[in-house]
Amino acid sequence: MTDTKVVLVVGAGDATGGAVARRFAREGYTACVARRNGDQLGPLVARIESEGGKATPFACDCRREDRVVDLVETIERDIGPIEAAVHNIGGNVRFPVTETTARVYYKVWEMGCFSGFLMGREVARRMVERERGTIIFTGATAGVRGGSGFAAFAGAKHGLRALAQSMARELGPRGIHVAHVVIDGAVDTKWIQEMFPERYALKDRDGILDPDAIAENYWNLHRQPRSAWTFELDLRPWIEPW
Repeated sequence: MTDTKVVLVVGAGDATGGAVARRFAREGYTACVARRNGDQLGPLVARIESEGGKATPFACDCRREDRVVDLVETIERDIGPIEAAVHNIGGNVRFPVTETTARVYYKVWEMGCFSGFLMGREVARRMVERERGTIIFTGATAGVRGGSGFAAFAGAKHGLRALAQSMARELGPRGIHVAHVVIDGAVDTKWIQEMFPERYALKDRDGILDPDAIAENYWNLHRQPRSAWTFELDLRPWIEPW
C-alpha cells in the first residue's frame, strides 16, 4: 500500500473532473473519484480501467463534514496516501438577486465553497505530516468578478478563491502546493451542447474548453518544482473575450 499514489477528485463528473482523474491514472495514480451519486461513476471507472489505470468510486456528499472526514480516512487507510486532491464542485446557477432564495444561496455556497474547505482541510491534515502534496481548486470567472444574475455563484467562488489563497500562504512553507484554476469559458459538456448549441458550435474552432486540455494543466501544476510554483492559472479558449 505504501507504494500506491492516490489522486482524490471530488466532483468527478463527465467533463473536467473525469478528465483529471483519467490523466493522473495514466501516470500510475489510483484515482479515487467522488460525487454525491456514486452510481453515476461507473462509466468513468470503467474508462479508466480500460485505459490501464486504477480507480475507486465513492459516493460522498462533500457538503457533509462527517462524510468528508470518513472519505479521506478510508482512502488513507485502505488505498494509499493522497498525493494530489482536486476540488471540482460547481453550482453555477443564475437568478436575479431579488428572486434568489436563502435556500438557493446557501446551497450554492455549500457546494462551491464549504465543500472545498472540508476537502482541503482533511487532505491538508495528512499532507502536512508528509510535507508534500498538491491541492487544486477549480474556480471560475465568477470568483474574480461578480456578474449580473450570479450573486450566489459569485459569492461561493469568491469564497473558494479566498480559501485557496489562505491555504497556499499557510501550507506552501510546509511543502504543500495549493493552486486555484480560473476556468473562463464554456467547457465541452453535454449540458453546453444541449443548452447553448451556438456556443457548442465553436468546438470545431477550439472555441470551447477541452476537458482533456484542462486536465493536462492540472497534471502540470502537480509536477511543478517547488522553486517555481504557480498559485493561480487562467484557462480560456483563444477566442474568449476578456
